[in-house]
Amino acid sequence: MKRTKTMLMLALALVISMPMSLFAQEKVYQITDDVVVPHTSVKNQSQSGTCWCFAGVGMIEAEILRKYNVEIDLSEMYLVRWAYANKFEKYIRMQGVCNFSPGGEVFDALYAINENGMMTEEAYNGLVLGDKTHNHGELHTVLAEYGKIVNKQHNGKISKAWPNMVQEILNVYLGETPQTFEFNGEKCNAKSLAEKYPLNIEDYVQIGAFTNQENYKPYIMPIQDNWTNTLTYNMTLDELMAELDNALNNGYTVGWAQDVSDKGFSRKAGVGVVLENDVKKIRLSDEKKYKKMSDDEITASLYKFESVMPEKEVTEEMHQEAYENGQTTDDHSMLIVGIGYDQNGTKYYKVKNSWDVTRGYDGYWYCSEPYVRLHTMFLTLNQEGLTSDMKAKLGL
Repeated sequence: MKRTKTMLMLALALVISMPMSLFAQEKVYQITDDVVVPHTSVKNQSQSGTCWCFAGVGMIEAEILRKYNVEIDLSEMYLVRWAYANKFEKYIRMQGVCNFSPGGEVFDALYAINENGMMTEEAYNGLVLGDKTHNHGELHTVLAEYGKIVNKQHNGKISKAWPNMVQEILNVYLGETPQTFEFNGEKCNAKSLAEKYPLNIEDYVQIGAFTNQENYKPYIMPIQDNWTNTLTYNMTLDELMAELDNALNNGYTVGWAQDVSDKGFSRKAGVGVVLENDVKKIRLSDEKKYKKMSDDEITASLYKFESVMPEKEVTEEMHQEAYENGQTTDDHSMLIVGIGYDQNGTKYYKVKNSWDVTRGYDGYWYCSEPYVRLHTMFLTLNQEGLTSDMKAKLGL
């Protein structure tokens, strides 16, 4: 009996001493990075609805790293409060006949630092209510309700009090912004930090690929979160994908506005895929693998992410239809930082998400080429990441 207890204790000690990685479930999609653009760490937007800012700040941090070889952790919330104040003003000027939401686009982060400078996360983290992560449910509700009050003009006109009240609300929920702070041992403020590592907003461009728009011409994407009416330059879908590859291969990260409500975007597997649903084509992709499975079993296995399954070839027409029928919407923003390949040689894009490091592949998702082709609304990048031919076509 004593010997049995001793053996059990030794076995328990051995298990405890093993690294936790051994107990982690192996990913179905075994993807190897081929291209990874230098960038900063994954952050957590939590319950803030500000993915646009986390993706935008991620791109800005990567650009500062690329241009100045300086790694910096910038405050998302400093830019979020700039956006809220400006959205509120637009909401009042348009007497409530416009969208007022936490959402936005990657380009908005560039507007914010261009107009208001930037701060480090250490100087301003936006967490003043005791929470460890961001939760903006109450903040947004208070601002939205106050906007309705202002627009009702209870004094017979729009009061001059609202700008100060908006700032006070932001101070309560995000904290007051410091006048000065330190970075790398130097005292600075928001403007001086932006001037120390300047990024020219004119260097950046938004590109898309929709057949209802004229190619190589700018247009305003008619979506709710494009509250700044930023122009998007149109091209063919094949060209869009080629420009994405060119940017990544030349050291530029790319902001990505896309849809993650599709069933092919898996929180469990950490991938985004567009699976083939034609059983005949699935069988032809691997006759040995599917030989013993019935048609119903193959169909039932779709989107269970228990094995790597073949994907559709996404055409320009499919991309356009997905946008027009609402299958593709602008419900999330992330940062594309690289290219990888799975165990079958299929190409994926490595995407930095803002859902903390506990999800996906340590906070990253891998989205297949078909998924990016189908669900991209537009891309944001430094125009130097474009090919010379495309810059000429766009007149940049």
